[in-house]
Amino acid sequence: MREAWLESERLGADAVFTWDHFFPLYGGDPDGKHLESLALQAAMAEATERAQIGALVMCNSYRNPRYLAAALNTIDQISGGRLIVGIGSGWFERDYREYGYEFGTAGSRLRDLARSLPLFKERLRKLNPAPLGPMPILIGGSGEKVTLRIVAEHADLWHAFGDVERYRHKARVLEEHCAAVGRDPSSIERVWGVPRDGDIPGTADALAGAGVTYMSMGVGGNGTGYDLGPVRELLRWRDKR
Repeated sequence: MREAWLESERLGADAVFTWDHFFPLYGGDPDGKHLESLALQAAMAEATERAQIGALVMCNSYRNPRYLAAALNTIDQISGGRLIVGIGSGWFERDYREYGYEFGTAGSRLRDLARSLPLFKERLRKLNPAPLGPMPILIGGSGEKVTLRIVAEHADLWHAFGDVERYRHKARVLEEHCAAVGRDPSSIERVWGVPRDGDIPGTADALAGAGVTYMSMGVGGNGTGYDLGPVRELLRWRDKR
């Protein structure tokens, strides 16, 4: 994993992210080797030098928001001010069940996120030392009634997935929420996932044309290494623009 972070940085990636789960999600052994997100972000902060770091995204349910502010501020200090605060409401039931968290419902988890973000921000303002970087808040998700309302209220960056038509639709919904809370929608950076299969330049062109300014890409690995070929292709597209 460390070599993949460093190679991504050498290739020119603007940011390197992990996720926040306790078990593997896709393919392979569901009980396979897995590591915890906060500790990994601290390792990323120490190993890398230039790229921003963070999680896509941390689960709000797993940590007290005041504690999370202190922990992420510590990682920001280690990184020299490069941390992005990725956060969402959570969804993977096995994580909750096996670690003793109340799973609740999608609605209750979103209400918890809405309650936690002001507490997180309040504690962050009180910490000594203060963050070295801006620690922008990136909220992941695209639920139209609640999630995008929370994005409008609290996010500096918004992350989701889908094709360009899905992006356009969700962006329009976000703009409506921004109008309702008195927020300039252009103040929220649009981060969108690009599939690592298929026409990467064509997908990136379409998303950029629709207003996406920051693109992410998942990296597959099998325990012996990570395939950064699709990342290289996306970076080549970026550097030609």
